[in-house]
Amino acid sequence: MAKITGFKTLDVRFPTSRGLDGSDAMNKDPDYSAAYLTLETDTPGLEGNGFVFTLGRGNDLACDAIDLIAQTLIGRDLGQLSKAMGALAQELVRDSQVRWLGPEKGVTHMATGAVLTAVWDLISKIAGKPLWKLLSDMSPEEIVELVDWRYLTDALTPAEALEMLKKVQPNRAANEAKMLAEGLPAYTTTPGWLGYTDEKMVRLSKEAVADGFTLIKLKCGASLEDDKRRLRLAREAVGPNVKLAVDANQVWDVQEAIDWINALGDVNLHWVEEPTNPDDVVGHAAIAKGIAPVKVATGEACANRVMFKQFLQLKGLSYMQIDSARVGGVNENVANVLLAAKFGIPVCPHAGGVGLCEMVQHFAMFDAVAVSGHHDDRIMEYMDHLHEHMSVPTDVRNGRYFPPSKPGAGAEMLKASLADFTYPTGPQWKDFV
Repeated sequence: MAKITGFKTLDVRFPTSRGLDGSDAMNKDPDYSAAYLTLETDTPGLEGNGFVFTLGRGNDLACDAIDLIAQTLIGRDLGQLSKAMGALAQELVRDSQVRWLGPEKGVTHMATGAVLTAVWDLISKIAGKPLWKLLSDMSPEEIVELVDWRYLTDALTPAEALEMLKKVQPNRAANEAKMLAEGLPAYTTTPGWLGYTDEKMVRLSKEAVADGFTLIKLKCGASLEDDKRRLRLAREAVGPNVKLAVDANQVWDVQEAIDWINALGDVNLHWVEEPTNPDDVVGHAAIAKGIAPVKVATGEACANRVMFKQFLQLKGLSYMQIDSARVGGVNENVANVLLAAKFGIPVCPHAGGVGLCEMVQHFAMFDAVAVSGHHDDRIMEYMDHLHEHMSVPTDVRNGRYFPPSKPGAGAEMLKASLADFTYPTGPQWKDFV
């Protein structure tokens, strides 16, 4: 079996701030970026990829953290790793020296996730399956073994997870067939960036409805009067039957969030996303009570499975927004999906950025096939940005994600894009640095 022989990291940045793509109340000028890892093997043409997503400055720090962790994999046999991915995840996450820099949060934890994603990418390619299919074909026992159960058993035990998975197992073939035929629902944030003019927002909202999207999300939180106006215009543009959500990107205090949302008026708001600090579980629970029947969605900046457990226990969210490049990689997101199923909360992944749609779709698809099955509340974020740089771009049609068939975990970027956008030496950056 192939062995890991080396690795390289690249600081890849896309200048999205030039068009204010990605702008919101907290992040006014982001440059979507990837601290990009390639794991090299002794098999010609076989490489594994993963990355940490950032917003520009500091992307080099994420590259350094990846270097620190990836070096421990050199010489490892992929055949052996493929049979013990749960053990590998625990080994990397529990590294007694690196862990202290978190623990289980921040740059080093996200870097661990990128390294694990790259290993999963290799294993998926060797197996000849996309990641969603590789996970969905695992036995319930194998899935349970992927999870680090430390700190979780007061909310979900391995035995409970095994029972949940076994109940769904007879339905897997039908679930997969339905997903292949119909896809999974998507929503879009493409119209909603805070730096866009009203005219651009209205035009893109109408285009999104024409493209089949049934939920549109707008950024909010800079000005209450602006939010009222933009939501009114958006509601007029999309009509009464399309859902509208807003995303505050952590800008408010708790009471401020409650007052602001309650002051928006009757626009039939579906959810508010990240209304306050992403670590404030108690605050989210208070907001959820204070703005009902509007729901709370959060999770894109949630550090780890322990925080997701607390959000679920305290009813601080109604929609769990896992992110493929935030927690400790594939294994921890499997844990998050299982936790959500236990509490009956839909997983509605956060995406956008660069490569996040391509990566996180695998978890929603695994969930639909092998964990919670098909239901009306799951919906995945989609943004029409930067997909042209990915080796396997998302297939979104009529407002729905259709599963990739090419083997891998979805993190691989095109070689030409890596060369063009490497910071600060790539041609796209030479005149701007």
